[in-house]
Amino acid sequence: MSGISRELASKIAHFARFPQTGVSLRQMVEFGQNPSQGTLLRGAQFLHDELPIRLAHRVVELDSLPENLNQMPSVLRVKRMYIDSFNELINFPKASERIREAVKEATVQGTRDRHLPGNQPNPAFQESPRNSSSHWIPSIQHRYHYEVKPTELPVEVSEYNRSFVQTLEKIKRRHDPVVTALAQGVVEYKQRMKTRKIDNHVQHFLDRFYLSRIGIRMLIGQQIELNQHQQQKHRQQNDYVGVICTHTRVKEVVQEAIDNARFICGDYYMLMNVPEIELHCPRELEFMYVPSHLHHMVFELLKNSLRAVVELCGDEAEHYPTIKVVVAEGNEDITIKVSDEGGGIPRSAMEQVWTYMYTTAQTPMLDPEFDKSDFKAPLAGFGYGLPLSRLYARYFGGDLKLISMEGYGTDAYLHLSRLSDNEEPLA
Repeated sequence: MSGISRELASKIAHFARFPQTGVSLRQMVEFGQNPSQGTLLRGAQFLHDELPIRLAHRVVELDSLPENLNQMPSVLRVKRMYIDSFNELINFPKASERIREAVKEATVQGTRDRHLPGNQPNPAFQESPRNSSSHWIPSIQHRYHYEVKPTELPVEVSEYNRSFVQTLEKIKRRHDPVVTALAQGVVEYKQRMKTRKIDNHVQHFLDRFYLSRIGIRMLIGQQIELNQHQQQKHRQQNDYVGVICTHTRVKEVVQEAIDNARFICGDYYMLMNVPEIELHCPRELEFMYVPSHLHHMVFELLKNSLRAVVELCGDEAEHYPTIKVVVAEGNEDITIKVSDEGGGIPRSAMEQVWTYMYTTAQTPMLDPEFDKSDFKAPLAGFGYGLPLSRLYARYFGGDLKLISMEGYGTDAYLHLSRLSDNEEPLA
């Protein structure tokens, strides 16, 4: 592992031997309801153990990519981000014995630890990648399965929590450009190899890497929000536990995605007459989910449909076929269907739509210092919308599928699990 000290490389290799701990949506909600400083300390201790493991797994994988890919400037930049964050976390001090004893004592006086409910295997993966290896893996004693409601705690506890959150915020900002930086690395790789496609090995790596990134940002974002809510209880929204909304109003989120997608479409093509999008959704439908994830996925699907319709009919057409969005409620899933009459996709190209960098738009080059997150990045032209949206769906046990009729249009089915107890699909 070049560019770092032997000691740091040894620590990364050591942490990468440990299994990652999957967390479900339900566990995050039950853990974070009415968080005390003691509960937040539990969360900080879990992340202090867990995040270096997840970061180390990704550093090792980045280092083991084919040489022509792992040496691309943008890929090296991403690896440096992960190494820097790993180094910060392992050097962040553990909670002092005084803090740990105070929490332990207050817990005994207040209420006992309550184990949170267990997880179910994520149905997006037939077999957990962590259990598919025959190699011995050391055990580690950290789990996101505890709640503690102490009565009174010394000020050092809140100071420690605040300091740890500041470190998490710094790491989160550092990793904002990861999606676009790695995308640029693949562009560099394709140019070096003089190829228009990426092979299955690179495709599977990108799936694992971006899915891991979703999980890391989810845990970090949840801890940051819980701390902010605890400090500003009078501002806390009753429906929110961190970044998770326990009563996500599907119609409101989808309608916002519709409005945003139509605005972007009209602005991009300079249209006076933007295609209409018709929404059919039960008004009172709600479930436990992350609204920003839901908005992101629906927005990407609508953006694809709008583009297909406009480019089929032309940007000077007087009338466009209406795009239809239908939301159905089942016992296990909430399913969102986006139907367009944008000409469809040939059967020979259906598998390619899930391939990173597959796009009919011209792939842009990004400034090396570009630092936007995946929600703000100009990903049109990188071919990341569909594969990333499928990963967001699969993260909490859902999925995304396409059915297309060449010469007519495409139906996209976004399945969102409403059971909330699926473990993260970690690899």
